[in-house]
Amino acid sequence: MAETPLPRKTASSFDFRAIGERLRAYRTACGLRSDDIAERLEISRAAVYSLERGEIVKIETLERLATLLGVTLSNLLGVESEYHDSALSYFERMRQLESRSTRILANFDPVSFLLTSKAYPEHLRSMLDESVPDELAGEGAKRHNAEVLKILAARRKLFEQQRPSILSLIGFRQVEQFLHHGLVGRLDLPLGVQLERKLAARKEVAHMIDVLNAEPIGVQIGIVADNLPSETFQIFEEPGSQHVAVSPFRLGELPNVRSGVATITKSPDAIAMYRGLIERLWAGSAKGRDGAKLLQRLLDRG
Repeated sequence: MAETPLPRKTASSFDFRAIGERLRAYRTACGLRSDDIAERLEISRAAVYSLERGEIVKIETLERLATLLGVTLSNLLGVESEYHDSALSYFERMRQLESRSTRILANFDPVSFLLTSKAYPEHLRSMLDESVPDELAGEGAKRHNAEVLKILAARRKLFEQQRPSILSLIGFRQVEQFLHHGLVGRLDLPLGVQLERKLAARKEVAHMIDVLNAEPIGVQIGIVADNLPSETFQIFEEPGSQHVAVSPFRLGELPNVRSGVATITKSPDAIAMYRGLIERLWAGSAKGRDGAKLLQRLLDRG
C-alpha cells in the first residue's frame, strides 16, 4: 500500500506523543487490548507499545490504525480538532492532559470531579448504574461504567499527587438543581432512597463550602450567579502548549457517560474565546469565603 502524505503539515511538525495518547484513548473506548491491535494489524505487541509512546514512523500504519479504531486519520493525527463520541476515550484524554498540566481552568456541572469529597466516587458508581435504561442494562453497561470509574480514579490519583493549579467555576443554579435532585441516576427511585441521596448531596455541598473557606493553595473556586453553558469546558495549560476541551458528558446528578460528542482542540481562536468566557464569569463570581456564604445560605434554605 502506498503511503499517504501527511495532511497540511510536515512529519516533523506533528506531536507524536499526542498521537500515541489519542491512539490509547481510542483503543480504550473500543475495548481493545494491545494484543488485539497487534493481532489485527499483524505487528508485534512491542510495536503497539512503541506506537502509544509516540514512536511513530510510517503513515501507512496510522492509516490502518485509524480504520481499525473507527476514526479518521486527521482525527488521530490531531490536524484540527479531535472528537470523542465515547466517555471512555474522552476521560482518558483528560487524564493524559491533566498529567502534564500546570494549571487547569474549568467549568463542570455542578462541580469538578477532582474537587469532590472522598465519598463521591461511590455515590457516582450508584448514579451511573441507575442511569442505565432498563432496555440497555446488562454486563456491557456494567463494564462500561466500571471502566469509566477506573479512569476517573486514575485522574483523581494523579491530581492528588501532582496538585496542578485549578480554577473552577461552579454555577449557583446548577448547585440548586443538584440539591433538589440529590445524588441520583434517575428520578423514579424509592422515596427513602431519594431522601438519602438528597442528604448525600447536602454533604457534598458542605464539602464545597469547606474547600472555599480553607482556600487551599492552588485551588480557586468561583460561584457564578449567571446561567452557565450546558456543556462543560476546560483549558489545560502545560509548558509550551494549551488545549481546550468541551464535553456533553456529566458526572453530577443524572449523569451522562453514554451519549454525546466531546471536542479537544489546540485552536488559538477556541482557546482565546473560552479563556475570555472564563475570565468574564470569574470576574463576576463569588470567591473564597463570600462563595462559601452563598452556598451556606442555599443549604440553610433547604
